[in-house]
Amino acid sequence: MDIRQPIHSDHAKTLDTEGLRREFLIDGIFDGGRINLTYSHVDRVIAGGCMPGVEPVKLEAGKEIGADFFLARRELGAINIGGAGVVTVDGVKHEIGAREALYIGKGAEEVAFASVDAANPAKFYINSAPAHATYPTKKITQEMASPETLGDAETCNRRTIYKYMVPAVLETCQLAMGMTVLEPGSIWNTMPCHTHERRMEVYFYFDMKEDGVVFHMMGEPTETRHIVMRNEQAVISPSWSIHSGVGSANYTFIWGMAGENQTFSDMDFVAMGDIR
Repeated sequence: MDIRQPIHSDHAKTLDTEGLRREFLIDGIFDGGRINLTYSHVDRVIAGGCMPGVEPVKLEAGKEIGADFFLARRELGAINIGGAGVVTVDGVKHEIGAREALYIGKGAEEVAFASVDAANPAKFYINSAPAHATYPTKKITQEMASPETLGDAETCNRRTIYKYMVPAVLETCQLAMGMTVLEPGSIWNTMPCHTHERRMEVYFYFDMKEDGVVFHMMGEPTETRHIVMRNEQAVISPSWSIHSGVGSANYTFIWGMAGENQTFSDMDFVAMGDIR
């Protein structure tokens, strides 16, 4: 498990390209046959993924967790962006198809990820946050995920937001997750941009062509920076940072949040004239 320390906004201003990538970019998420995780000290969120092969892959608690099992004091959300998969939670099997999700509540002791067909493996993108209450494990299909279509073709940001793990769909302790799908011809997400001091966020970009890129905008609104993102990479966004992106073509991204609340509309919008 990779460990990332929190970065003050004043420190972030001084980082060059490699420094920004070292502190905020998460790469190598789907390295077949094992679970690859990054532990951020920003709200103690964990992000990563698992692409099982022939054998199931168990979720283990390392020393970073400081507990007998991974979900002793945590909750977890997993969204499958690959082939058909199965997640076994304390002996109960949950079939999770493409673009379906599973929420696993605090206290689940044994969790394993598997692919139905190793030739077309599942790809489970994972977020986990500390939890102080237990809610039931539940599967969420894309149809259940409270879809909302926003934006316009004229501003290149026509997109549908699928809210998999929000209070209107299921109860969690603090974790929120969803997926935003941009329509062909649309390349911008979340512009005008915003911050939210009460929550951090992780973005995971996928459905990108081999030579495609997304310029992920970050930093304080008056001190913006960017990180070039490629397919199946994630980026950590502290609460002080904007989190917006523009791609060379349309793409899809999964957002995960942890912090003080789960109110999706709790955003501090930044006027276009104030961005620098």
